[in-house]
Amino acid sequence: MGQNSLFQFSIDNALEIIVIFDDGGTILYANQSAKEQLEYEELCDSPITEIFPGAFQIADGCIVMEMQADGEMQTMMAYRKNRTCFPVKAKLFAYDNAEEFGINDEQQIYVCTALNASTEDFLEKQANRAEQEAEEAQKVKNEFVANVTHELRTPVNGVLGNTQELLSEETEPKKLKLLHLIERGCRDMNALINNILDFSKLEAGKFVLEPRRFNFRSMLDYVKGNHSNRIIEKGLQFSIMVSPEVPEFIIGDELRIVQILNNLLSNAYKFTSVGEIHVEIVKTAQMGNRAELFFMVIDTGIGIARADQDKLFKSFSQVDASISRKYGGTGLGLNITKQLVELMDGSIHVDSEVGRGTTFSFHVWVEIPQEDCKNEQEFSMSLEEQELLYKLKNLTENSVSENIRKYGTTENKKELEKKMSKLILSVEMENWEKAEMFAESVKQLVEEAPREVKSAALRLKMAVQKGDYEKASAAFELLQETM
Repeated sequence: MGQNSLFQFSIDNALEIIVIFDDGGTILYANQSAKEQLEYEELCDSPITEIFPGAFQIADGCIVMEMQADGEMQTMMAYRKNRTCFPVKAKLFAYDNAEEFGINDEQQIYVCTALNASTEDFLEKQANRAEQEAEEAQKVKNEFVANVTHELRTPVNGVLGNTQELLSEETEPKKLKLLHLIERGCRDMNALINNILDFSKLEAGKFVLEPRRFNFRSMLDYVKGNHSNRIIEKGLQFSIMVSPEVPEFIIGDELRIVQILNNLLSNAYKFTSVGEIHVEIVKTAQMGNRAELFFMVIDTGIGIARADQDKLFKSFSQVDASISRKYGGTGLGLNITKQLVELMDGSIHVDSEVGRGTTFSFHVWVEIPQEDCKNEQEFSMSLEEQELLYKLKNLTENSVSENIRKYGTTENKKELEKKMSKLILSVEMENWEKAEMFAESVKQLVEEAPREVKSAALRLKMAVQKGDYEKASAAFELLQETM
């Protein structure tokens, strides 16, 4: 097959409609696809206006075109022989060599190629309809969530207010215990409602940051005050360290930075029974009046297996189903935290190992008031010193953490003694919530102990969970004997 024959064969069998016509509007050639799609046995000598009446007109024996012969893609309607029509994406080209068609070389020849766009048009309309339906469904969902959360808040706050009033008047221990449980349940419910509302806003893209100038260290004091009592009460060390390069005042969304830190500290508290929780903040970059603040929330808790770390930031996801049963939570907190960090042009990461604790690190970009901007060279030098101090501190902390968990070491014995004394005091006061917390800490501290010690620690925890004073006291004495 010669080159010309191959070229002719390709055009004849192309998927596109291809028609060639002269400047009088008479079709000189139509390929097989044109005949099949337009349902003509023959198209030669037919006027082009039969096929594309909206794009071409014939006046005084000459073609009048609505489209330019410049090869630009245009949408128009193609008509079949039975006068039904369908949309096409068409291109029109001018061709000067009329002699090839055996006609006067002064005439102009035009080539029109067209691709049936019916399927594309249908799919586009379907996609638009689906998008509209999705937007409408999202709107309905958001309105529903907003209404439900508002309606839920009203009775929960009503119960909380009345409970707090009763707490100020009640003196009987058993009733006080029940009232405290109700108060805690109401606060947990409010936190859950807030998480659902924040999640809904973030998913809908309607969450707006509200930056303002605030005192950064005062904000950290507020965060520390919110968490220090219960962390220290659990027998953990708690510290927050801020690099001196971090300015006193910054411009950012204070409420949302607090929310991020609260989420991460609550997680650290929930999963740490021995050791410490430490927060560190440094300034890692500055461009003009914008600065990158880098936060690390470090704990010596149970840790997370590397294979499970990808699940942490997904909606309604827990690393393990038992986590939800044992510690509570919806799996929304870290997802919301991740989205809030990303709204502040940052990212969040986790570094963890089972039994060795967890470090959550994130960075956000904030503005620095003009009067607080510092020299970048000075900043770089002091940052290196800060990183060196942090590495030395981190090595020491890991060493202490390992010794605390190793049964029989001096650190382990001291920690066990502290936890056991707090445990029996909580049992004596019948504060079962705190007693269970310390029983879990004891259980973790004897993980490497002989079998009889671990068994006694488990029996003690089970007795505490049941709130049985006599069995808990007996189990406590048994554990002391076996240790």
